[in-house]
Amino acid sequence: MSNHQLLDALKLAQSGDWDAAHDIVQDLSSPGAARIHAYLHRVEGDDSNARYWYNRAGVDFPNASIEDEWEQIFAALSGS
Repeated sequence: MSNHQLLDALKLAQSGDWDAAHDIVQDLSSPGAARIHAYLHRVEGDDSNARYWYNRAGVDFPNASIEDEWEQIFAALSGS
C-alpha cells in the first residue's frame, strides 16, 4: 500500500465519490487508511463509526471542520 492509494481516496472523497473512496480504504490496515476511513464516516455523519476508526488510527476525534481535516490529512500524506 502506498500513500498514492490514500491520496486517491482523499481526492475521490473531495469530489463526492464517497463509495469509491471507502472501497479503497476499507481493507487497508495502516493508520493513514484508518484516519481516512474515520474521516469518511465523519463526512457521512456516522460519528460513532468515525470514532471507532479514529481510535484505530490513534488520533482524537477532530474539532476541525471537515474541509480543514481533509487539508490536514492531505498535507500529512503528501508531505506538504
